[in-house]
Amino acid sequence: MRRRSIRHYRTDPIPEADLWALLHIASRPPSAWNLHPWRFIVVCDPKAKGKLAEAAFGQSQVNAASAVIVLYSDMVASLASVDDVLQPAWPEERRAKTRTGILAHFAKMTPQQRDQWGASQSYVALGYLLLAAEAFGLGSSPIIGFDPANVKEQFQLADHTAIAALVALGYPAK
Repeated sequence: MRRRSIRHYRTDPIPEADLWALLHIASRPPSAWNLHPWRFIVVCDPKAKGKLAEAAFGQSQVNAASAVIVLYSDMVASLASVDDVLQPAWPEERRAKTRTGILAHFAKMTPQQRDQWGASQSYVALGYLLLAAEAFGLGSSPIIGFDPANVKEQFQLADHTAIAALVALGYPAK
């Protein structure tokens, strides 16, 4: 009930162990077929945050935050590793049928529809991330106003990836 977007942060760094724990929690939400198409890039370097701030049209919380997380989805990678998300205890016949069904579902979509589906799944991870940050005593600000092509270029992300949000994280100053 206390979570709100924070735009002013103290300068204290977030302990690395806390960032790892936060990402562990944020990676655990349910997703259709257990595909978990989301990925995280944690940016703490001031120079890299400055470039992200430019991509985010100068939004001050990007530079002010101790860390910024780039949350994106990669459906090509997720679909290439479908076998990794199938229940290992299932008989091979059931695994094969499920694998075929999942791949057939996405084969009916255009690449844009598939990538949008992955981004929409990533918003569930975004919710977990924001609530987990609050539980860790961190302030956060989800940012959806940015130039995705610029962010993809900065981190050498494939064209097919879909960036769901940038998330500024840090200890609130106010």
